[in-house]
Amino acid sequence: MSGLAEAPPRATPSIAAPVAGACDAAVVELRQVFKTYRLGKHVVRALQGVDLAVQRGELLALTGPSGSGKSTILNLCGLIDVPDSGAVLLDGRPVAGLDEIARTLLRRDALGFVFQSFNLVPVMTVEENVDYPLFIAGVPAAERRERVAAQLAAVGLEAHAKHRPDALSGGQRQRVAVARALVKRPRLVIADEPTASLDSHTADQVLELMRERCHAEGAAFVIATHDARLTQRCDRVVALLDGRLA
Repeated sequence: MSGLAEAPPRATPSIAAPVAGACDAAVVELRQVFKTYRLGKHVVRALQGVDLAVQRGELLALTGPSGSGKSTILNLCGLIDVPDSGAVLLDGRPVAGLDEIARTLLRRDALGFVFQSFNLVPVMTVEENVDYPLFIAGVPAAERRERVAAQLAAVGLEAHAKHRPDALSGGQRQRVAVARALVKRPRLVIADEPTASLDSHTADQVLELMRERCHAEGAAFVIATHDARLTQRCDRVVALLDGRLA
C-alpha cells in the first residue's frame, strides 16, 4: 500500500480437529445453538436451538422480521460473538475455547465482511481500501498489487482504482466492499443487508456480482436481508422466527 511499510506476516492460529460427523463440505456450521441477551430486566432469547450448515460456494440468505435472530447468526458465524450453548464449527472444526486474539486472526484470514453502509475508509483510494486487509495480514507488496488488480477487474472498477470513495456511486462503493471482502480469498463472507441502501437497478448489479464471485471463488456467503430481490438469486433461503428456523 502506498506510504505504508511491509507488515510482518502473522500466523493464523490452529483450531481443534474436525468433530466426528461434521458435514464434510460445510464451511460454517451451527449445532443446537442457543443465545440469550439480557437488556436490563428483559431477557431476549435470540436463538433457540438452531442447526444450520453452509456449504462451500453456497449463497445463503437469512430472512425474517427484525428480532428473529438473523444478526445473531451473522455474529456467531463471523466469530464476533459466542453461543451460550451448542457449537460453532469452521471447516468442521469447533471454535469454542479460542481466545480473542485467535478469533481476531481467524476473522482476519478466513472471513470477509460486507456491510449495508459499505464501511470504506474515506481517506484511502479504492485500491488502498481493497489492499488494506492484505497489508494487515502481512502479504508481500508484489502479491498484494496482483491480487488487488485482479479483484478490481473482477468487479469492474479497475478504472476507478485511484479514486476515493466519495467520488463513487453507492453501487460502486458496494462493489469495492465486495472486492475488499474477497481479496483475502476467504472461506466465508458475512453480509448484513448489503442491498438495503441501493436502488433496484444498482442492487441487481451488486447481487449478480456477489452471486458470480461466490460461485467462481468457492466462498460461502451468509447474507441477512429483507430484500426479496436478493433472496430470489440465492441458492438457499432460511427463514427465522423468534430465534428458530421457521
